[in-house]
Amino acid sequence: MAKELLGMYLLFFKMGMVTFGGGYAMLPILRREIVEKRAWLTDEQVIDFFAVSQTLPGIIASNVSVFIGYQRRKTPGAIAAALGVVTPSVIIITLIAALMQDFQYHPMVRHAFKAIAICVCALILSAVISMWKRGVKDWAGVVIAVAVFALAVFTQVSPVWLVLASAFAGVAMKRAGKGKA
Repeated sequence: MAKELLGMYLLFFKMGMVTFGGGYAMLPILRREIVEKRAWLTDEQVIDFFAVSQTLPGIIASNVSVFIGYQRRKTPGAIAAALGVVTPSVIIITLIAALMQDFQYHPMVRHAFKAIAICVCALILSAVISMWKRGVKDWAGVVIAVAVFALAVFTQVSPVWLVLASAFAGVAMKRAGKGKA
């Protein structure tokens, strides 16, 4: 069990090292490692974990890692995964804090962060497209997705309410026999 926990820690450490831009930036790497390579979860479970994690306080990447770790090895797995995903951030933030005073206005540093932001957007879009193909199965799902997107972009509605409303709409549509959403 200790070997598996160390492996889980190192896997989430690796994801934490390359995840810039928040929990959703972790999604493409997490899908590849957890769903495709290891088959620990299905795409639907990953979607569910991200949805629930968004409604909880705290960092989405940490919340998702706790769910996955717990699913695999209960509390020790949750701890190993959570520590793995946050350790790189702690190390990087400590180094940046020490160095940033000297380099924060350097043009190369600013351009590097802009390029990283563009890369993160592209990776998130790639994951969204992939998950859309698996998660949106009919017109009811399209309606829910478009409505949530519009509300998220054009209003100040909390993501918690959007997730809860989506769950309610999906259940209502299923009961009414209007779709698979």
